[in-house]
Amino acid sequence: MRMTHLAAYDRDLRTDAEVRHALSVVAHGPLRLAVFPGGHGFVSYADLDGLDSGDIETLVDVALAHFMHSSGIDSIEWKTRGHDHAPGLGHALETRGFVPEDPESVMIGEAALLAQPVDLPAGVELRRARTDAEVYAMEEMQGRVFDDPRWRVRAETTLQRIREDDSVELWTAVADGQVVSAGRLEPVAGTRFAGLWGGATMPEWRGRGIYRALTAQRARSALAIGKTYLQSDCTEFSRPILERAGLVKVSTTTPYVWTRPAD
Repeated sequence: MRMTHLAAYDRDLRTDAEVRHALSVVAHGPLRLAVFPGGHGFVSYADLDGLDSGDIETLVDVALAHFMHSSGIDSIEWKTRGHDHAPGLGHALETRGFVPEDPESVMIGEAALLAQPVDLPAGVELRRARTDAEVYAMEEMQGRVFDDPRWRVRAETTLQRIREDDSVELWTAVADGQVVSAGRLEPVAGTRFAGLWGGATMPEWRGRGIYRALTAQRARSALAIGKTYLQSDCTEFSRPILERAGLVKVSTTTPYVWTRPAD
């Protein structure tokens, strides 16, 4: 099952699927060099199989030069995968100023396994965020959890996304009028997949089943629109929850991020 899921991941969830909502995309060899709102560059590819370390260093140089000469690009993310054959990639990225972030687990499983009833604590209810105020409240909570001072910029990007694509669902858990947990469901067009993204819960509300309830709700929504598989890049905090629900770890992913130096 793991290898079947991994093959589907490489086939359906890389390259075009990753840059579908980019402002612009340029192809260079196996790479897709994409620009996203907020000055974010992103590098996607299906694999780098057959390339040696010298070839890979050249690709890194090409990508970095492309984005450095693009106005308004403040950061670049090169998302590596643990199962790729890419000799010397990590070294090439780090020597050019990319900084590795924490590794995450790539999880895949059947939506039906997650769409199970989960009891919520008293006074907590699940809501789909639709209005500007609801989206801002969700993004502000996530900004606090992830210590992200740019949460307002992300809120504007999220609002633009849902205005352009109403298939994206934002789900929140609310207690006493405050968002205490949230996450997105993003169906991947042309595939049987939907992605679970942006999961966050306020520290004082963790361990009460709220994240599992949000995940189950998103799974039910995925099934309702014909998506049978769910995929998530998750932290070590979330991985056991998803594993208990039936998702399988098929690989790891480590983002390497370059940030433009201050003038």
